[in-house]
Order: sequence, then structure tokens, then C-alpha cells
Amino acid sequence: MKNTLYKTDLGQYILGDSQKLIESGSLDQYKNKVQLILFSPPFPLNAKKKYGNKLGKEYKKWLADLAPLFTKLLKKDGSIVVELGNAWEPKRPVQALLSLESLIAFLNNPKADLRLCQEFICYNPSRLPSPAQWVTINRIRTIDSYTHVWWMAKSDFPKADNRKVLRPYSKSMIQLLKRKSYNSGKRPSQHSISEKGFLTDNKGSIMHNVLELEQMDEQREIRLPQNMFSFANTNSNDFFSIQCRENNIPIHPARMPTSLATFFIEFLTDPGDIVFDPFAGTN
Repeated sequence: MKNTLYKTDLGQYILGDSQKLIESGSLDQYKNKVQLILFSPPFPLNAKKKYGNKLGKEYKKWLADLAPLFTKLLKKDGSIVVELGNAWEPKRPVQALLSLESLIAFLNNPKADLRLCQEFICYNPSRLPSPAQWVTINRIRTIDSYTHVWWMAKSDFPKADNRKVLRPYSKSMIQLLKRKSYNSGKRPSQHSISEKGFLTDNKGSIMHNVLELEQMDEQREIRLPQNMFSFANTNSNDFFSIQCRENNIPIHPARMPTSLATFFIEFLTDPGDIVFDPFAGTN
């Protein structure tokens, strides 16, 4: 492909507008072959960013129109994962519904036939206080420190395996497995805990749908999945940042955290599957 900037054994980086490339047929070779479409589009911010972001109804229509284009590339058991930030009304301390409306418009596009599999929360305590006017000046709102990550698919049962993203057991669970006993029986919640239900060693505990970019409690033991080396997005000395500085390339201000992408790739794909990021936020 003439738009290919570089290519390796693991994939290629294509320069261009993904919407125009798909509409032109340039990516037809990937029709019904992509296992995961993972992306973080420009958020619907009130202030224009250098990397470009649409506003208001224009943003909502733009995102909704992408749905049938992306599903055209997706396999029957494939998934779409999109990270969307919150939006605020201009000059008002009021949260806007634009992000949610845009997500619903994308999801409900009749030409796409998508359904919502699960919502994830991506919490980042290192985010700068925003919206600054209402958080740090007027002091009438709290810091907006999370984004939504929405997992969608063309079927109710897309390829997924949470055993590939297990968290290490807590110290107390490791002790329980060694002890081979615990307090079973009825709980105030009316749940009945069996005598042996927690004695099976499943090699780790099931991941939650709240993803921490940094530790919420510094005193708590870190229990990221074994393949997650870091969920932080503030490291200025990672390989990407170093290479950008050495080559005098401006660092993109809104990269997707590498480990956020890693989590969903491990969870929703197998080695050899095709993953497509239409906005190159993971590159």
C-alpha cells in the first residue's frame, strides 16, 4: 500500500484518514478479517487541539458514521473497543452528554448491528485537574480523572477469554489456598458460600472492569495481570518518548497507555489475529 510509512513482521503503520481509506476501498483486503478494532478518538473537547477534534453535533455524526465502516472490516466474532473521555458544557460547570450520545449513536447505527458487551472505567489519578475553571479556580467540582472504555461486538459472544488476563492472587487468597479452609455458609447478603468453592487454584483472580492507571492506594499490593508491566501514562522516559526526543519529533499529548491496549489485545485476541487502530493512538 502506497500510504504505508513502515512495515514489520508484526504489522504496518499507514498514513491517512482511516475513514477515507476504508471508503475508498484501500483496506478491502481486510474485510471480515479484523479480530479487534481498538481506538481512542479525539475527545469532544470544548477547546480545539492541535491534533484535531470536532465539536457538538458534528462530532456525534462523525463518530456514528464510522460504525458501519469499522464493522465491515470486523470478523463475526470480532470486537470493537473505544475509549471516550467526558465532555463539559462550554463556560458552564455542567457535564455534557455529548460523549454518551456519540457512543449511543455509534452503537445504534442500524448499518453496523453492534451490541454493548461491557463498560470499563479507566482511572488515572495523575490526570491534570480539569475542567480547570471549576476545579482549581472556583473549586466547585472535583477532578475528572477517568475515561469510559466501551467494548462492543457484532455478536453476543465475541472471542474473549478472561483467563488470559488474570490478576495475581492477593496474599490472603494465597494463604487460604495453602490453609485449605475458610468460613463458609450463609452471608448477610443471603449468598451461601460453599465449603470448597474457593479452594480451587485457578492461577489468579478474575480481572475487574475498573482499570487503574496508577495505584489507588499506595499501601495496597499491586495486582496487575502478569502481562501488564505498567498502567501508567506519565512516563517521560519510555522508549517512545526517548525516540521522539532524539529525532526531534513532537510527542503526541494524548497517547493511549500501552498497557491499556495490551489488556484488551490479550483479552480479546489470539496470537496471529489482526488488530486495527484507526487513529494510531497505540503506535
